[in-house]
Amino acid sequence: MDTTARLRWIAGAVRLTLQEPADGVDRILSRLQALSRRAHAADYEPEPDWEEHLHSLLGRPWPCPARAEFEQVWSRIEAVLEAKRLAFGRGTYGGWDDADPALGRAVWCLTRHLRPSVVVETGVARGGTSHVILAALERNGTGRLVSIDLPALDPALHDQIAAAVPEDLQGRWSYVSGPSRRRLTGVLADLDELELFVHDSSHTERNVRFELEHVWPVLRAGGTVVADDVERSAGFARFRRTVSDGAAVIARADDGQALIGFAVKRS
Repeated sequence: MDTTARLRWIAGAVRLTLQEPADGVDRILSRLQALSRRAHAADYEPEPDWEEHLHSLLGRPWPCPARAEFEQVWSRIEAVLEAKRLAFGRGTYGGWDDADPALGRAVWCLTRHLRPSVVVETGVARGGTSHVILAALERNGTGRLVSIDLPALDPALHDQIAAAVPEDLQGRWSYVSGPSRRRLTGVLADLDELELFVHDSSHTERNVRFELEHVWPVLRAGGTVVADDVERSAGFARFRRTVSDGAAVIARADDGQALIGFAVKRS
């Protein structure tokens, strides 16, 4: 992040903290945690065969026939962003990350296998994960995505929000602007049940536990929560110790720079 971008971020953090003190502090803590990405990696033990384990928890065959479909989807995301002259990958969104292929593959398979009527995600940024979910819902022929997103503190990034989501995929999509602590409970209150939830917003322990602990009671049996960048806090580790009706899987991102947590609800 260059000096100008850093100053814009600081100004945005001050504005947010004045308007929403808890969320402002959360954003600042999340940025500090990003600088020491692996600070809490000791809380997690990634599995080398995590994709096979995750599919076994879902009762789905491995190797997964839906996995091959993902490569075309990922290539399209890259092409959409390239056409807009936007870089794609780790740290390219104002120092934050776009979806890693491992996260994308997992979310693709989960959406295809669970065939959810509703998916809820927190955190959008350029919308790589959003694109994957929407493309999978389109392939399923059913379902919708609700995305809750507090825009980046740097206003220069605002025109990049959801840049990876083309117009032809937006028919099944609702975008809710604001922090998850104010928006998530209202979204969940409108749902009878939920099959898939993806956390990729502020990764502080406070925020991770807030989101997952509110989502879990609404999640149906067999439903799954996904949490990206779990190594940034102990939030996912402490959440999974509080639920007795779930099985957890920890994955390493393809580039080895982050960890992803999955919890599948058994009953």
